[in-house]
Amino acid sequence: MTDLETPVAPARPGPSWRRAVPALLGYAAVRALGLVTLAVWSAARDKSAHQLLSARWDSLWYTRVAELGYGYEVRLPGGDVHSNLAFFPLLPWLERAVSAVSPLSYADAGLLVSAVASLAAAWGIFAVADHVYGHRAGICAVLLWAVLPVGIVQSMAYSESLFTALAAWSLYAVLTGRWLTAGLLASLAGLTRPVGAAVVAAVWVTALASFVRERSTFVRERSTPAKDGAPGWRRALGMLIAPLGAAGYVLWVGRRTGRGPLGYLDVQAGWRNGFDGGYAFARFVADKFTSFPSVLAGLGLLVGVGLLVRLYVTGVRQRQPLPLLVYAGAVTVLALCASSYFGSKPRLLMPAFPLLLPLARALAGLRTSRSVWVLGGVAVASAAYGAFWLNGSGPP
Repeated sequence: MTDLETPVAPARPGPSWRRAVPALLGYAAVRALGLVTLAVWSAARDKSAHQLLSARWDSLWYTRVAELGYGYEVRLPGGDVHSNLAFFPLLPWLERAVSAVSPLSYADAGLLVSAVASLAAAWGIFAVADHVYGHRAGICAVLLWAVLPVGIVQSMAYSESLFTALAAWSLYAVLTGRWLTAGLLASLAGLTRPVGAAVVAAVWVTALASFVRERSTFVRERSTPAKDGAPGWRRALGMLIAPLGAAGYVLWVGRRTGRGPLGYLDVQAGWRNGFDGGYAFARFVADKFTSFPSVLAGLGLLVGVGLLVRLYVTGVRQRQPLPLLVYAGAVTVLALCASSYFGSKPRLLMPAFPLLLPLARALAGLRTSRSVWVLGGVAVASAAYGAFWLNGSGPP
């Protein structure tokens, strides 16, 4: 499916893992390079790479949820309240389950879950790109996701890898007409991160477009509407299932806090998180142009945002499938238009892997040797940046 007007492909046997082996091996090699670089860099600075990956920033909050459950909060001098209710439950649930059946601590269980999920995410990204653009583009898409500057997060006890795995496979299920699977995975993605709403949007918009297309075909031809390979009730049930995870957790938080359906927004406000349409981010960028050398950072941010817009527009021009465009657009908007800590935005954008597909297509058109040199060079730079980043400010 490479055309916005093309119906979703009918269901067919699942993707062979053997076909994905080159992509998975390449992904594992990039992640190993990043971890080795981090270990060497951290040792030189007398720091623990293990602690940087499993016991700092958000990973600590997930571990506390796994160990103690919800209810922990920190009250800051300025009046802000940091509550662990801001963290969605699927990752800590998995940490608790793995720790219960193994000798691993909650933190190490988080690392294991992240490692397995990152491979599942790589396979899911390959499956989507291979389905849309072919085998070489699938391999390139996986490697591009691996060598992102903040790719080291994929190896941390964070929820990005788990979320991306669920999102990628949900999108693949939509593309191949497996609506119940798509809805279930979208629901699980909604239990992983707030941006699970982007996966739900992709399922809903594509299903509604399919229903509208069938209706228009029926009216035009006065005959039985064309199917996408799945009965209409499966699409409707998939749509019903998709938002249950996120909605269930948000409503539970509202009941627990006594603040009703909007209680989760109050919890996020305690972290100074919210959706302001990009106003806070625009002010943050504008402030960079008030002095030198911060103006260089401002220019870099503008170039970065421009690149994101360019990649999305290119995807539209290349007629990416509708669910990929909806999902990537929603992730990008939610990341850039949130008033959260601005240093987190590269990490929040990492699940938007469809933005990488135009680059993957371009790399797939090069000679293999040239693609290897390009990706190899970027992998080395990404590994060095990841080690520098975690040993410095790191991903909040």
